[in-house]
Amino acid sequence: MRADGTQQHRERIWAALRRVGRPDSRFHWDFSSFIADFAGSDAATARILQLPAWQQAERVFITPDNSTELLRREAIRAGKTVLATTYGIRRGFLQLDPADVPPHEVSYAATLDGLDRYATPTPLARLRGGEPLRLLVTGGSAISRNGIRFGKGHGYFDLEWAMLSEIGLTTGESEIVDIVHDAQVVDEVLTGEPHDVPVDWIVTPTRTIHVPDHGREPGRVRWELLPGTEHEHLPPIEELRGLLAEEAH
Repeated sequence: MRADGTQQHRERIWAALRRVGRPDSRFHWDFSSFIADFAGSDAATARILQLPAWQQAERVFITPDNSTELLRREAIRAGKTVLATTYGIRRGFLQLDPADVPPHEVSYAATLDGLDRYATPTPLARLRGGEPLRLLVTGGSAISRNGIRFGKGHGYFDLEWAMLSEIGLTTGESEIVDIVHDAQVVDEVLTGEPHDVPVDWIVTPTRTIHVPDHGREPGRVRWELLPGTEHEHLPPIEELRGLLAEEAH
């Protein structure tokens, strides 16, 4: 647990989510196992659609969270390519071409099962060298006013950002959005871990909050932190290790 008490914030917000969150059929109310959708996520999604980075992006990275499903649907409708990971990054990355989705299947394609049906498993080697991402959107359990997010405690998005950065898909112009309920915003300045990725925007059903001067450093995989963790032997991590070894030679 961090010295700044983020575990206490997380538990307090999980309790608040019992009032405004939506359960998951796989995990019921266990908010330590999934990022919940919430009342008002449609209004928060509408706010993201107004961001210049959203309007400029042709491809967006959107995490496979319950709270981001409506945004995936809007991306498909807008003709944007959707890049996402599989649950727990266990099967790597998926890329969805909206042209592959029949009009009557858009809502289904935006679900996690629908992504498996219509998206294409895409290795890092194929993603490498593509146009850098203008926008990345993630959900979270809680976020501080200075853009430090803390989710289920697994660090999936931090690792996804790091891998995408290692293959050149993020730049200083890339923006990160965290979509949460107002109850999930902690009105404090928190200190993140070295691997934590601060966000540029906090979007709730009632507010669009810009985080100035977040001090985000270029993304990189912190290999020294992986041994003994659930991330150590993920397929995309193994692939990235091989790609970087090839480059070194």
